[in-house]
Amino acid sequence: MKKILFIFFLLIITRVYSQSSEDAKKILDDVSTKISSFKNISFDFTYSLNNKEEQIKYETIGDVTVSGEKYKLNYLGSIQLFDGEKIYTIIPENEEITINAKDNENEITINPSKLLTFYKSGYNYSLDIKQIHLDKSIQFIKLIPVDKNSDLNYLLLGIDINTKNIFRLIEIGKNETITTLTINNQRTNLKLEKSYFTINLEDYPNYFINN
Repeated sequence: MKKILFIFFLLIITRVYSQSSEDAKKILDDVSTKISSFKNISFDFTYSLNNKEEQIKYETIGDVTVSGEKYKLNYLGSIQLFDGEKIYTIIPENEEITINAKDNENEITINPSKLLTFYKSGYNYSLDIKQIHLDKSIQFIKLIPVDKNSDLNYLLLGIDINTKNIFRLIEIGKNETITTLTINNQRTNLKLEKSYFTINLEDYPNYFINN
């Protein structure tokens, strides 16, 4: 009898988890479909890092504009720009520009241009807690890396259920580091100059070019 009850309980848990996973996927797909319909998207963000064991804690702000794969990111006093072929990191304080190939991306948490599609491979996901933040109803989705050797324990992606916009991304690392990206002031379909995602190195005559 105990064995039968255990199997019955296991079947219920499996069915509930499967339903949770399907519901999570539906929400994620709705978000991705909506955002993919925009020509471009721009938003401000708050980024924080906290590691109690190492006693490291800081918070900073930035903004990013994305159009397809191209993006311009203002963060930590530098500008990072991807024109579709190369990544340019402009550091005014050091009068330096570093140029990297597309495959050498080194972004905060997740490449800005892949923020809305990164979950489609490499993660298992399910519904997590729901919270009310001011006037927003936020449904968090838990994403667990398939790769057991990943540096991540899991991610929590907060979705505004009413607008289907990403509100917050929380990353919990195996080293107990917690990073949080909160999205604010989202704007879409902006009128951008054709040169918005390009750089003219001649505009930086005194900069050291690290190519």
